[in-house]
Amino acid sequence: MTSPAHAASQASVSESNRSRILEHLYHNGVCSRAQIAKALGLTPAAITKITARLIDAGVIEETGDIEGRLNRRSIGLRLDGGRFHVIGVKFARSLVQIGVFDLDGRLLSIEELPTVSDDTIPQTIAAIHLTIDDLLDGDPAIVAIGMAVPGPYLRDIGYAAIVSSMQGWRNVNFPKEFAHAFRVPVFVEQDARAGALAQRLFSTDGTCDTLAYYLLGEGIGLGVIDHGALINGHLGTATEIGHVSVDINGRPCDCGNVGCLERYCSAVAIHQAIDQAGLLGPGSPAMTHREACNALFRLVEDGDARATAILDEAARYIGFGCVSICNLFNPQRIVIGDIVAGAGQRLLDRVVEITREHVNPDILRETTITLSTLPSDAAVSGAAAVAITQFLDHPSMFFDVSQP
Repeated sequence: MTSPAHAASQASVSESNRSRILEHLYHNGVCSRAQIAKALGLTPAAITKITARLIDAGVIEETGDIEGRLNRRSIGLRLDGGRFHVIGVKFARSLVQIGVFDLDGRLLSIEELPTVSDDTIPQTIAAIHLTIDDLLDGDPAIVAIGMAVPGPYLRDIGYAAIVSSMQGWRNVNFPKEFAHAFRVPVFVEQDARAGALAQRLFSTDGTCDTLAYYLLGEGIGLGVIDHGALINGHLGTATEIGHVSVDINGRPCDCGNVGCLERYCSAVAIHQAIDQAGLLGPGSPAMTHREACNALFRLVEDGDARATAILDEAARYIGFGCVSICNLFNPQRIVIGDIVAGAGQRLLDRVVEITREHVNPDILRETTITLSTLPSDAAVSGAAAVAITQFLDHPSMFFDVSQP
């Protein structure tokens, strides 16, 4: 008789192999069984057995003959990225966006809820429930929901530890509020880590072993993938670069520290600098942070000296953030994304310049710093990537692929 421990071990191995096959097909497209066996180091018999289960479950499909070794014909297999859909929900401080994506990261629809304040968070939560219920009712292909929330996110208890300038979000336990509210599973991740997952899944820049996603939104965040795994830390709050002090005598932060990076180069900080300079007139405070930043970027493109000075000052701090990322995590690639990345090439040039001045050249020589190439209107792609990653990593959560 098989012991429970042995059965659990076998189930774990089977799930791992199913996941590896799905990951391989996701990233490589149509492959034969023989190609998958060679790439993953599994026996042809094992591949045949596992793929048969995945075909029966409707997760993968045969595509017909393809050319195999020695010009022999083989039957191709593929994971149809358009067949399954996920919902991504992006929580920023004053912004919630809800999008539907296919597994390839293509945005199918997106909705932005009314601007959020501390006083309207309960109404926003109710609107999220209603919107998701409507999407699920209208699209039976949706298999999961991913949520990207501001960090530091205490994953074991479900709360954001700090949400600068929007403390009301700290009262929301995201898993408790959403985990069992819908017909499909819900997965919650810190927003910058979600962004790192999106870069790994959707970017056309090629894969790399160590990737840092540098989120420059209403807050400043960092997600680091080290040899395929996210760096989380004990409580889930690792890599919170936005609350690293860049000035020990600097501006106070809601986290209790002073001189935090996000107090100088987040979209919120840039908006405050715009208002202090009177750059956009009396209507500026009523703008969203994204609107104010985009207006600044247009002025920079037009050669406005005051706007350029504000952007360059923010870029200087962003550059020193990159210096810390290089020295702390030594990534192969740093990808800069979210609202402030909309400043484009001027921002990138200034950041690279600062980094070159302050990072050992032997380290920097093997580090690429780029702007995100993901669509700028798909801010929820990181949340979608959270759901898609779970779909690929744990297929038995979504389909009956168990052994007979």
